[in-house]
Amino acid sequence: MKKDRNKPVAASHIGKRLRLLCVLPVVLLFFSLGYVLSMISNTSFSNFYFTFVPSLPSVEPSPPPPTPLSGAAMHNMTDEELFRWASTAPKLHGTPYYRVPKVAFLFLVRGDLPLRPLWEKFFEGHDGLYSIYVHANPSYTGSAPRDSVFYGRMIPSQRTTWGGVSLVEAERRLLANALLDLGNERFALLSESCIPLYNFSTVYATLTASRTSFVESLALPARYDPLFAARNNVTLAQWRKGSQWFEMDRALAAEVAADVAYFPTFRELCATQRFCVMDEHYVPTLASVRRWGGRNANRTLTFADWKPKRRTGSHPRTHGAEEVTEEFVRAVRAGAGTTNNCSDYDDGAAGVCFLFARKFGRDTLQPLLRLAPKVMGFG
Repeated sequence: MKKDRNKPVAASHIGKRLRLLCVLPVVLLFFSLGYVLSMISNTSFSNFYFTFVPSLPSVEPSPPPPTPLSGAAMHNMTDEELFRWASTAPKLHGTPYYRVPKVAFLFLVRGDLPLRPLWEKFFEGHDGLYSIYVHANPSYTGSAPRDSVFYGRMIPSQRTTWGGVSLVEAERRLLANALLDLGNERFALLSESCIPLYNFSTVYATLTASRTSFVESLALPARYDPLFAARNNVTLAQWRKGSQWFEMDRALAAEVAADVAYFPTFRELCATQRFCVMDEHYVPTLASVRRWGGRNANRTLTFADWKPKRRTGSHPRTHGAEEVTEEFVRAVRAGAGTTNNCSDYDDGAAGVCFLFARKFGRDTLQPLLRLAPKVMGFG
């Protein structure tokens, strides 16, 4: 078969040469630019060429993964969804996310906060170092003023009754909400009758610097039920009792919020008893069976007067306005009513006996506001 002599061979060679001529100036331009830049680098304009260098990867810690709250307290999650999110949140200190450690103040209340103005003075000027969560009975429809740090800090709640499982459910609900803020590293449970005994800086420094949690966990056999041995192998020797009002670190808060082993047994037991006083046993016993040991100071930082002649039945004494004096506050801070020397504590609390105190009646607000600048250091 003969070759097709009409094929434009010469034209194809010419096209290749033209393309080469078009590329050559571009190549020469890059070589020239490199030479010029290398010469400039030795002059006073040595930083000129940095604009041509791609940005280096950032060495800043990566931002935290998103959570469903984004700083809000109110949401539409069910308890099941809430605890699922909380159980996946980082548990320990030193996560790779950039954040300022915060103290989460968890207010377990029935309705309004009669001592709210005192707490507002306490928090004033410390934005970014704390977060607030309020669990009130659903029947309460009031709200803090818009300019208050408590405004918009109420979480979805359920009705609570004294001594029952609902109180512990509320505690776990508060912890789960607070765990979703990855900046929260310490968690303090408080009531509407609690007051701070020091200014914010002292409370913050004491809690964030401590290497332990503060959960009172005493070996008392009262109210133990064999059901715990049958369900969870919790022995009488592991059974504990203690104050409901704790101050704990993130790791222990996460264990309480994520517990699906022991909490159902407590709930089952309380379903058959009118006053099981679960709030005095659940967290202390969990601390025992989980062997928190050296991570727990085995005491609370919240004072309450349980002297037999001063308390009211199963409740500690409620202090009135006439008791709010400088001497009283200083006595409580020094460990009044306790048998221990505060300076002997080796738990990271720097010799502090108590940071908070309860129970204070409504009529104590004005005396406390007058006393706070002189004694507590705020206001």
